[in-house]
Amino acid sequence: MAKITNVLISQPEPMARSPYFSLAKKFGFELEFQPFIEVERVSNKEFRKQRVDLNNYSAVTFTSRNSMDFYFQMMEEMRATVSQETKYFCMSEAIALYLQKYIQYRKRKVFYANGTFDDFQNLLLKYKAAAGTFLVPCPDVRNDKLATFLTDEGFDYKECVMYRTVSAKLSEMDIAKYNMIVFFSPLGVESLFENFPNFKQGETHIAGFGPTTCQRIQELGLTLNLCAPMPEARSMSAALERYLEGLS
Repeated sequence: MAKITNVLISQPEPMARSPYFSLAKKFGFELEFQPFIEVERVSNKEFRKQRVDLNNYSAVTFTSRNSMDFYFQMMEEMRATVSQETKYFCMSEAIALYLQKYIQYRKRKVFYANGTFDDFQNLLLKYKAAAGTFLVPCPDVRNDKLATFLTDEGFDYKECVMYRTVSAKLSEMDIAKYNMIVFFSPLGVESLFENFPNFKQGETHIAGFGPTTCQRIQELGLTLNLCAPMPEARSMSAALERYLEGLS
């Protein structure tokens, strides 16, 4: 294959320093970031079909900033009341602190786990009785792990689809100029073909992060050159470094 000179990372450009910039300097390639997917809120009409009264829940779970953003946007759109007594349960401290964008932050009504699902489960169990009825804002395509846990433990809860992941509009990009593309989700791979239905891999190197992403790359007829994580390289940047060293 041709020498790698132009790498496309299918994610937003990081705000802070990233190891990808160091790799670009070390191996002498041009580096670009472009998300292949984006998140959008469901329409008010779609939301109403779910027959969810946002005023009827005394607790809300947040596993991401997206779920929080779309929850409060929907509260405003539906003219629901943000109760001062509502309790908020967040997957991590970073997500919990993001609540300050929308409410007056008070520790007695904001609770957070350490970022792991096991700790989030323990947190919810601890306050199950006191919290009351839970609303679970979520995307249209999701892992059922949280819902399964809440059901098995007898929580009074309701899942509510508030947003979806869709393909970004990329048709104006010159996709042929990149001789390596790095994917992080199956939807990102699908977005490639939605935007460029005549895409031919040729000598383009394709990398994927996570087993489902790597599987989807191959299902769509692409040659998978790099699959991460691996035992000796847990991050995509570390795996990419090893791969590029192997090509040198």
